[in-house]
Amino acid sequence: MTPTTRRYAGMSADDRATERRTRLLEAGLEVFGTAGAAGATMTAICAQAKLTERYFYQNFSSRDDLLRHVVDAIAEEIRAAALTALHTPADTVEGQVRNAIAAFVTVLTEDRRKGRVAMIESAAVDSLRAHRRESMRDFAKFVADQARDLYGERAWPEPQSQINGMLFIGGLAELVVAWLDDEIDVTPAQIVDAATHHFVSTTHR
Repeated sequence: MTPTTRRYAGMSADDRATERRTRLLEAGLEVFGTAGAAGATMTAICAQAKLTERYFYQNFSSRDDLLRHVVDAIAEEIRAAALTALHTPADTVEGQVRNAIAAFVTVLTEDRRKGRVAMIESAAVDSLRAHRRESMRDFAKFVADQARDLYGERAWPEPQSQINGMLFIGGLAELVVAWLDDEIDVTPAQIVDAATHHFVSTTHR
């Protein structure tokens, strides 16, 4: 006889495992994004997900491991949104740039939890600081690569393109952090305007 997979509430064991992992990631975003790294205990995360620590350790090795996966998911969402915007037709190259930057900023400001986790709380966790810096370098390379795609031979060569990419991402990140912390009285749209002007004026000759 062909073995069958036992199902509960219409879900297979694999489906249930995937659903539990998703709940833990969503709980991590909620707790880290609202209570901060200091308040994001494993107990709080499991309570938010309505799961026991047994299921937590089936998916993640530690609280910090969970946070790293949450940060990586946000980074991937940003990258996908920016690429979609870049590949959407616009009247001008500047329009393409503006759309991509708007997509980037929207992910981090429309859901403030994502902005806080990716930009603030990840920097507050010792074990994640190196990972955050690596992610920022990856985005700087992404900026340099997109500048070459957009401007061709007019784009700055290495190492200037890498320098400009790091300056751009670092400055944009600081603007978003200042907005999230209510330190500057600007709108996300104004951040997009400023970042677009900076990108257009510095990433090509």
